[in-house]
Amino acid sequence: MVNQIQRQMSELANPKDGEFLQRYFKTGPGQYGEGDLFRGIRVPVLRRLSLAHRALPLESAEQLLHSPFHEDRLLALLILVLKYPKADPPARSAIYRLYLGNTRYINNWDLVDLSAPQIVGAQLWQRDQEPLERLAESASLWERRISVLATFHYIKHASFQTSLKIARLLLADREDLIHKAVGWMLREVGKRDLAQEESFLLEHHKEMPRTMLRYAIEKFPEERRLAFLKGTVAPLG
Repeated sequence: MVNQIQRQMSELANPKDGEFLQRYFKTGPGQYGEGDLFRGIRVPVLRRLSLAHRALPLESAEQLLHSPFHEDRLLALLILVLKYPKADPPARSAIYRLYLGNTRYINNWDLVDLSAPQIVGAQLWQRDQEPLERLAESASLWERRISVLATFHYIKHASFQTSLKIARLLLADREDLIHKAVGWMLREVGKRDLAQEESFLLEHHKEMPRTMLRYAIEKFPEERRLAFLKGTVAPLG
């Protein structure tokens, strides 16, 4: 079945798009996506394929996740995302274990962002948060990004403390992709509870990487945004 899907993917491939995507996802020497291969298939097409193949067994989805082609791995993850909410608790646990057992293949920001909230976040919601903390302390850039993106599930349920806790663990991270992810999640917290975001930023803005701070305050009024950037901000009220 996986061979059949991959033949279908091959037929949908667009070499010109593949060249663009290899540049866009930084696959050159020393870049974060070094060596990744692209067929040249866009996300909307992959979403339609995931619907068509949502009955794919977990073993086959894992096999597809091991493909050297980026789109194959994304398709596998989109299928898992579709499976998870309709599965019973044991099957959900199996999907979660498969996911965390294969993080070396979930190795670019889009793969993480389109799957971590729906699988890792959903599985750990209202459970022990220790796995998220362990991921946040991982040597793997992608596992650390999984840790913070997983908390988007919590944010969507108006629960913010886990996101803020993971953000604190990642304040000193050296990777730009982590700075962007943390800043993004802080901004999402602020959309729902500005006071909680501001409280976090007032405590930490001077030690935050600049990119993280810029992402977090992107939607602030201009005067307030500049005050944070200049380090002259004062509490509201």
